[in-house]
Amino acid sequence: QVQLVESGGGLVQPGGSLRLSCAASGMTFRMYNMGWYRQAPGNQRNLVARITSGGSTEYQDSVRGRFTISRDDAKNTMYLQMNNVKPEDTAAYYCNTFPAWNAYWGQGTQVTVSS
Repeated sequence: QVQLVESGGGLVQPGGSLRLSCAASGMTFRMYNMGWYRQAPGNQRNLVARITSGGSTEYQDSVRGRFTISRDDAKNTMYLQMNNVKPEDTAAYYCNTFPAWNAYWGQGTQVTVSS
């Protein structure tokens, strides 16, 4: 079955950087459009960035210019490079296909931006 495992989260100071990883298994990863999503407490889960199977990218306005989504199809892995993070980036981050399939949600990785 499809399994998506997020890693790389943690506590980071405002202005700092983190790189999240999403390891995929049980799917032909290179064929899928993929996305990073985040959910802050009390809020709904929202798309942050997405990347097509061909490598085209799109970003939520609030992260454009600070976050970079990428993929390595040879490693079945997707990344989110987060630079110049802000307190409002604090959330649990999840990867999924785009559009997302409910059955594919993993445990996520927590990112906390605080001084």
